[in-house]
Amino acid sequence: MQFGDFYYPSPVNEPVLNYAPGSAERLALKNALKTMKSEKIDVPMYIGSEEIRTGNKVEMRPPHEHKHILGHFHTGNASHVTKAINAALKAKDKWSSMSWENRANIFLKAADLLATKYRPFINAATMLGQSKNVIQAELDSACELIDFLRFNVHFLSDIYRQQPISGAGMNNRVEYRPLEGFVFALTPFNFTAIGGNLPTSAAMCGNVVIWKCANTQVYSAQLFMRILKEAGLPDGVINLVFIDGPTIGNVVFNHPDFAGIHFTGSTGVFNKMWETIGANMNKYKSYPRIVGETGGKDFVIAHKSADVDVVVTALARGAFEYQGQKCSAASRAYIPSNLAASIKKKLVETVKTMKMGTVEDFTNFINAVIDEKSFDKLEGYIKQAKKRGGVTKIWVGGNCDKSQGYFIEPTIIETSDPKYVTMSEELFGPVLTIYVYDENKYEETLKLVDSTSAYALTGAVISKDRYAVELATNKLRNSAGNFYINDKPTGAVVGQQPFGGARASGTNDKAGSPLNLYRWLSARTIKETFNPPTNHAYPFMLEK
Repeated sequence: MQFGDFYYPSPVNEPVLNYAPGSAERLALKNALKTMKSEKIDVPMYIGSEEIRTGNKVEMRPPHEHKHILGHFHTGNASHVTKAINAALKAKDKWSSMSWENRANIFLKAADLLATKYRPFINAATMLGQSKNVIQAELDSACELIDFLRFNVHFLSDIYRQQPISGAGMNNRVEYRPLEGFVFALTPFNFTAIGGNLPTSAAMCGNVVIWKCANTQVYSAQLFMRILKEAGLPDGVINLVFIDGPTIGNVVFNHPDFAGIHFTGSTGVFNKMWETIGANMNKYKSYPRIVGETGGKDFVIAHKSADVDVVVTALARGAFEYQGQKCSAASRAYIPSNLAASIKKKLVETVKTMKMGTVEDFTNFINAVIDEKSFDKLEGYIKQAKKRGGVTKIWVGGNCDKSQGYFIEPTIIETSDPKYVTMSEELFGPVLTIYVYDENKYEETLKLVDSTSAYALTGAVISKDRYAVELATNKLRNSAGNFYINDKPTGAVVGQQPFGGARASGTNDKAGSPLNLYRWLSARTIKETFNPPTNHAYPFMLEK
């Protein structure tokens, strides 16, 4: 028997530590980096209560130092997918019937462990495995992941309290059930926080989860999985597996208990999964929830009234933090002709100050792109731009070197063709393309911004003219799910800027808000009548 209304008020965002010279957090992180780099770990799959080691091992190497081995992880096959699904379904009844306060406190404890005991280690894992510098790791794997856990508990607590009105002689209530079946969480390399949020947000709602992370994010994902277990997550609630996409998809999407997918990744992969799910609808017990945040070709448009320094900073940070490997990164910019020369001068000077190298040197702003495939793709775009003399020119950067790590210099391309390939296709790297427009053709350029790319994730307008800001806000209403005024188009904070886009950028289900959690719940309305009728007849049926 339960008594009391267990409510979790809104938390505050986790403070960002600055890692200044001499600080305690800097020393702790340096020690964690040294310790973790000196060890070679052996990472199993986590299925139910078991740690599965198949002997089919894949090396984990830092992108910025690819000759070094951090350890290995064990890959599985179709039988392990089935085993994970069975483990999840076995855990489902007990997990979904656990009281809300006990379920919630597992994730709150995990957040506390991340904020304290494991903070230097989750940051170090992200730095070594995903080549993030200190502040990018702190913002991601510490602060944002902590915020997701704490705010989602608060948001779900609010949802559970939302109840219908009751008329006279009755009581109405709504219960928020987990989905019937299991949820598949498919997570990307670029954010440890996304890797943690996609499985836990669904699990928090009482669902059981099969979690497949990107191979290039295993190093930090396995640590978070161990933190969840230390926080008290029962066996089988989240099952972490390392299996290739086609194999796991073939089992998951053909299973009758498949209830939903929580995805962040490429638009092409998401489209293919949607097509597969649609073709298999007759196999499922219910309509699966399909939630995805996919690609982006994010823009910055500067008005002729813009502050040059604001534009330069927004582009430098927005395009080149974490080597542009953010779905929200500034990738195309529209600069007015009256400011072009001064913006170019200051932006090129700024980029030239960006040091590039390993994550262990805290003075480096730029690190490596994630792997050789990404490196080769980006180098190809840069080489093509260098050859297009009359159409493109390189402002700064353009050099690529993968001898020690996958290093792409922060590169700025100017193009005279607003539909040029790097203005429209997602590159996912430290490459920014700029189009200089006639300062007196602002409204026409807004139409160009809206029509150039299939994506609609993030975007920004920079202007001191409020009429220009309002015009952009209205004309670009469907061009970005997250829109920024006088800022870079990156850096959404949980609880402050719910994140997600539409068009080819996904289902816009807004991670970091209650909107996302509704997708992992199934409501049941219950009406109880206190004095039920005992005769079918109504008064209108009487003669007199």
